[in-house]
Amino acid sequence: MTADDFRALALSLPEAAEASHMDHPDFRVRGKIFATLGYPSMEWGVLKLTPQQQASFAAMGPDVFVPVKNSWGKRGATSVRLRAARTSDVRKAMVAAWCNTAPRSLARTLDFSL
Repeated sequence: MTADDFRALALSLPEAAEASHMDHPDFRVRGKIFATLGYPSMEWGVLKLTPQQQASFAAMGPDVFVPVKNSWGKRGATSVRLRAARTSDVRKAMVAAWCNTAPRSLARTLDFSL
């Protein structure tokens, strides 16, 4: 997966918009960040998962899904090693991050087959 693939996947979700935070592209739903690209470098993305989701994805792909260092990682922030990632796995994690962030009424409208 490339940075452009990660960006396209994020922007394919309902009401997703690209912005910037701390000089990194981020992806938001109704103003709230669910994914970031380029941290710590452009070979990485970050998803806003729950700790339980993070553990599941890390178990599935420990070379792809890595907890962010420090307290953010303990709260579920998960780095995605793009080069090692399969689009289908990142899509599942991205949808989870989007659903964690979107208002519940909007999250219920998502077609999980995206």
